[in-house]
Amino acid sequence: MNDVPYALRMIWQRLCFMHWAVDARTLRPHIPEGLTLDTHQGRAYLGVVPFVMSGVAPRGLPTVSGLSEFPELNLRTYVTDAQGHAGVWFFSLDATQPIAVRLARAGFHLPYFDARMWNRERGDVTEYASVRTHRGVTAGAFAGAYRPVGPVFTSEPGSLEMWLTERYSLFSASGSRIYRGRIWHEPWPLQRAEAEIRVNTLAELIGMKLEGEPHLLYGERLEVRAGLITWL
Repeated sequence: MNDVPYALRMIWQRLCFMHWAVDARTLRPHIPEGLTLDTHQGRAYLGVVPFVMSGVAPRGLPTVSGLSEFPELNLRTYVTDAQGHAGVWFFSLDATQPIAVRLARAGFHLPYFDARMWNRERGDVTEYASVRTHRGVTAGAFAGAYRPVGPVFTSEPGSLEMWLTERYSLFSASGSRIYRGRIWHEPWPLQRAEAEIRVNTLAELIGMKLEGEPHLLYGERLEVRAGLITWL
């Protein structure tokens, strides 16, 4: 992937895709004009995605101790633009690294927020907790633990697993302007997952609650490249 025109490199580790099917009519008003809420077999999905970022650095520059590795927690859904590019729309990206939060907000117009976070590896179990502390933003918290179960697999074309995970664009907004950024990575090496979720109030940011059992997938490690955003 070093030959792609990326601006930022990173590694996503010990990630869990936690997805809840939600009413598209309820979620659609939270999507900005210029983007269309994407659905799979008529169902929209909200995802909570805890993981650890590592190896974060601009192209051609080394990693920096204390800046290049930190936990991150996303609340996301899926959209398409007028050209048919399918990608991710983030409602929140909570992180403990204040410099990374501010750079991402300024450079990518993404809703990164300050948070107090804690994570621990205990064998194949990842324990994870987060409390949003960003000023002027609705509080959100998450606490739980998850682990992979079963063999590693690659998602099949047309499957829900591929639809949820193989997204090669991200979208953001500033005022009325919509931006798209490209993402490059190999297909996700996925496993089924188990999770115990004790606290999850992240969706209160958009006036929603996530209830019931989520669809769970686990990814141990993935190298990722991200491009600069462009105005649609």
